[in-house]
Amino acid sequence: MEDVLAVYTRPHDVKRPLVCLDEAAKQLTAETRAPISMAPGRPARQDYEYKRNGTASLFMLFAPLEGWRHVTVTPHRAAIDYAHVLKQLSDVHFPKAERILLVQDNLNTHTPASLYRAFPPAEARRIADRFEWHYTPKHGSWLNMAESELSVLARQCLARRIPDIATLDQQVSAWLQRRNKLNVKADWRFTTVNARIKLKNLYPAI
Repeated sequence: MEDVLAVYTRPHDVKRPLVCLDEAAKQLTAETRAPISMAPGRPARQDYEYKRNGTASLFMLFAPLEGWRHVTVTPHRAAIDYAHVLKQLSDVHFPKAERILLVQDNLNTHTPASLYRAFPPAEARRIADRFEWHYTPKHGSWLNMAESELSVLARQCLARRIPDIATLDQQVSAWLQRRNKLNVKADWRFTTVNARIKLKNLYPAI
């Protein structure tokens, strides 16, 4: 926990950008009956019945000091998908960075080993060396600012029925364009000092 909080207090450095990564699933559901649009004096109506169309995964990349985020939509959550997200982060989004400070949750796929499942060893090592790896503690995913950004995405874009991956990707892209245009940054105020006071029960008694 203190490691992540220390990373958050580092000054902004364009050569070593801070990027938080998190992922979430979205249930794809289609209408079985056409909704009835709203009319004067009548609210919109939607049948409670729906058709399940599987799930999709959302990989959120959030650079809180740049006010930038990117979401990759994939049909499934796998180590190879994660590896390609990291390659894109390294080579497409921040190719000029000396190193990227990467904060993420303790999931089993969130390790350099996933890169070796997707790329030849030399390429996997090259990508892994582009990152400075930092992990939130178990049961401490709330420390990951990308989780907060996923929450905003869920409330503003995903809180409705979306039938397929193509529609999901289109809607998420529209949300990203608007959110990035507004250059919304994070105002993180929880520090190590706060943690030692509010979460003192997590520290050993001496």
